[in-house]
Amino acid sequence: MSEENVLSNKIEMKKVWELLTIVIVTAIIWNLPTSSFCIDGLTVIQQRVIAIFVFATLSWLTEAIPSWATSLTIITLMCLTISNNAISCFKGEGEAFGELLKSKEIMATFANPVIMLFLGGFVLAIAATKSGLDVLLAKNLIRPFGKKSENVLLGFLLITGVFSMFVSNTATAAMMLTFLTPVFAALPANGKGRIALTLSIPVAANIGGMATPIGTPPNAIALQALNEQLGLNVSFGQWMSFMFPLVMVILFISWRLILHLYPFTQKTIELKIEGHIAHGWRMWVVSGTFIVTILMWLLDRITGVDANTVAMIPMGVFALTGVITGKDLQKIDWSVIWMVAGGFALGLGMNGSGLADRAIESIPFGNFSPIAILLISGVICYFLSNFISNTATAALLVPILAVVCTGMGDKLNAIGGTSTIIIGIALAASSAMCLPISTPPNAIAYSTGLVKQNDMLKIGLTVGIISMVLGYMLLFFIGELGLFS
Repeated sequence: MSEENVLSNKIEMKKVWELLTIVIVTAIIWNLPTSSFCIDGLTVIQQRVIAIFVFATLSWLTEAIPSWATSLTIITLMCLTISNNAISCFKGEGEAFGELLKSKEIMATFANPVIMLFLGGFVLAIAATKSGLDVLLAKNLIRPFGKKSENVLLGFLLITGVFSMFVSNTATAAMMLTFLTPVFAALPANGKGRIALTLSIPVAANIGGMATPIGTPPNAIALQALNEQLGLNVSFGQWMSFMFPLVMVILFISWRLILHLYPFTQKTIELKIEGHIAHGWRMWVVSGTFIVTILMWLLDRITGVDANTVAMIPMGVFALTGVITGKDLQKIDWSVIWMVAGGFALGLGMNGSGLADRAIESIPFGNFSPIAILLISGVICYFLSNFISNTATAALLVPILAVVCTGMGDKLNAIGGTSTIIIGIALAASSAMCLPISTPPNAIAYSTGLVKQNDMLKIGLTVGIISMVLGYMLLFFIGELGLFS
């Protein structure tokens, strides 16, 4: 039996003390008198939701336990303490106690339609890698950029960005960095060209994910809140129609910025991309399904089939044709799926328990400045996402801001509406790329040893600020034109 499959008794005392502190704080909030919260009519169930929310916040911030484990714990706690199937000692009756949530609805967050959207994206990525479609695309897409060094850099930026729209940014970064290995052989070891190319991969992977709802988990969390909680009808094609041009502009700006900071000493590069490419009818199945799926995502308003349902097509086709096997399913990043589900569960707890409505009634959100809400939420999201998972950050902030936006009513029209705030969170989360720990692509690039933390900070901060400024300007504009509804 391999070591990784053996139960370990190793513990990190720092994490133990952090977790113990979180549990104590959660228990205190759980048992405080309801009058302590200064929210009129607060029920016991709503107080428990607040306590669970605090637990989630502190756990995600400190990473006392893995982020995915926090999400699983959230859902478990909700089922055992605030659902109709809760343990008997946690049940009660009366108006002051509140109404228990349905356990089926809590558990259903694991199978939210948006989860299906992500699974479809993961399956497409696995099939593309398995068949060699990713290598084939990379070869043919990079070739038109020629051998000129600065054009090769642009090619890697654009191709990485496009891949990241439909494939996990982590997988995209890992794949594209392997393609750089033969390129480095043609560059001087002491030049800045290697740094430029290495930095281009995480920057493009992070920025590219903004373009589609499946590009990164914060996008999915934002889309779910907009469509299900707030009743807006933002489709896959709609999202991509305004975010894709933004991504392209930011990628071109990043290209010029990287060239300015890390100029090539060698003017030309001999490009060789090697990799396995499968042949036969299954390759045609993968290619055809890839094209059909993306087209149906883009044309969902025309076909009448929503993006979540379209995501089932590659799963069904690949399973039926043997492209994907049971072993391949182990490659799905289930930790991300569970993370997203935890965010949905928090939103369900706030809305299903009536806490969201109670907060709206108790807190005068209507008196707040829309500009202040927009700027503060964006800055907080950007700051947190640099230090903790951007998925965790979005999962924390989106439910809160959905409540705030509802409470502010028509006042948000001054900045383009609710969508500006919610999509702004997804944008800010993807813009956070200052540190090696900020995103998995950053960590992968840093692990090569070719870039220093200062390099990443310099590029990440500049590109991040530019993307947020341009992104919020765009959101304001399209919100004013009413293009979200």
